[in-house]
Amino acid sequence: MRAHSLFLSRWLLALLLCLVMLPAQAQADTPRQSPEELIRQSVDQLMGKIEGRRGYFAEHVDELEALVEDSLHDVADFRYIGASVMGRYFRNASPGQRSRFADTFRQTLIDTYAKGLVTFDYREVRVLDQQQASREPDQASVDMEVVANDGTVYPVSYSLRLSDGEWKVVNVIVNGINLGLTFRNQFDQAMRDNNRDYDATIEGWSPEVDISEKGQDA
Repeated sequence: MRAHSLFLSRWLLALLLCLVMLPAQAQADTPRQSPEELIRQSVDQLMGKIEGRRGYFAEHVDELEALVEDSLHDVADFRYIGASVMGRYFRNASPGQRSRFADTFRQTLIDTYAKGLVTFDYREVRVLDQQQASREPDQASVDMEVVANDGTVYPVSYSLRLSDGEWKVVNVIVNGINLGLTFRNQFDQAMRDNNRDYDATIEGWSPEVDISEKGQDA
């Protein structure tokens, strides 16, 4: 049961950042789509691309990883996320270390997602009809739910920021657990364990999140 929970946790943390499957929006003062429209259409496109082809992708994981990497390239702001996760250590990191961590962070999600997508049985992924209005014009959140086959419902909230006329995902809260904050705490602990060795911490980066119990980090 614990192994299943851990696998589900890793799969979901990857899924929640990989659901956005649209190409980048053209840079403009006003985005062509609202954050909700972007996420809703993206979820529909993802389900359409994967449904009925899980067996194929299970035998061609490289193709699935390439698909996921292409989808993430322009919709998740990994530079911003990486800086946030590194937290207070970001300032003293070299430009190469900052870039390498962002790439490592992205690749971790791609690998985990590609493996889990073809094996985890979910019943439904749905964007909620009622969304809360944003207080800031350059920030937004989109709420959705992932329903597992056993009926368990995992509430999800995307955090997005508007940058150069594009909405980009910068954080996710799942089942009450703020993944960005969780990753930042794990990076801090890893730096302590590695005696502030940036290279060792980046090389060994392997985040874990247990979403089997309701979190309190939101």
